Amino acid sequence: MIRIIRGVSYVGFILRAVVTGSFTVVTRLFRADYAQPMIVELPLRCATDLEVTLFASSITITPGTLVAAIAAGTSTQPPVLFVHALFEESEEEALAGLIDMESRLLAMTRGRAPGLRTESEGDRP
Repeated sequence: MIRIIRGVSYVGFILRAVVTGSFTVVTRLFRADYAQPMIVELPLRCATDLEVTLFASSITITPGTLVAAIAAGTSTQPPVLFVHALFEESEEEALAGLIDMESRLLAMTRGRAPGLRTESEGDRP
């Protein structure tokens, strides 16, 4: 039952992100500094193919973001997403939003929220 509630919550979160992202795209059309494009590298906590696919799809469906590449994980390294973001002010802000989205997805798929990401987590096997 908790997964159903978290699933509905995640769908609501994605729908809100689509609406706010669309609004950002439209309002930025009329500004001189339309976009600040960047590509960020995000080591994933997603472990299964389903989690990686759902997460990549969630990012791509959100206006202003696009998964540019996925580096497959190995036995010692997690998979890595390379995400193109148009409207974030900094790399840290872009990563914070992506980590939040990933945490919500993992809470839905695993039935519990994952542990907090530490600064050196990307470097651990």
